[in-house]
Amino acid sequence: MNRRSVVTRLGQAALLSLLLGGCGFKLRGAQSFAFQTLAINPQPGGPLALELRRSFAHPVRVLAPNEPLSQAQVVLEILQEQREKAVVGLSSSGQVREFQLRIRLKFRVRNAAGDELTPETELMQQRDMSFSETAVLAKEAEEVLLYRDMQSDLVQQLMRRLEAIKYL
Repeated sequence: MNRRSVVTRLGQAALLSLLLGGCGFKLRGAQSFAFQTLAINPQPGGPLALELRRSFAHPVRVLAPNEPLSQAQVVLEILQEQREKAVVGLSSSGQVREFQLRIRLKFRVRNAAGDELTPETELMQQRDMSFSETAVLAKEAEEVLLYRDMQSDLVQQLMRRLEAIKYL
């Protein structure tokens, strides 16, 4: 590369960083929470609760299922975790052509004194999935992956909700 193209590329990179900084773009930093210990109730919970346990890192410690809830600064109560599968499209012969997959999560957050920090809230994720009787095994694998993806999205939403709690 010659000197002129290097200078041009550096100028373009500087301009791009100025534009991104000017619009308010900022990389998401490490999450910070107002609490150090969290209990997830009911213990041990479903697959979503298990993924949530794995998502927390230092300095937040998620209590083990055998530890009493009274040791937690914050208690996340998972009220409902529901997976749904609904038919949304049929062929002219009445065969299923499209499904809609959903995961619903109802939760609330309380502090150690039992005061409600987050009222009962419902989060939902949904995905549409085509279906073909000639590729049943592939579609079953796709369904598993879509549910896993929705579950990860819900965990991230829940983490952001917990991060938004500033006062216990």
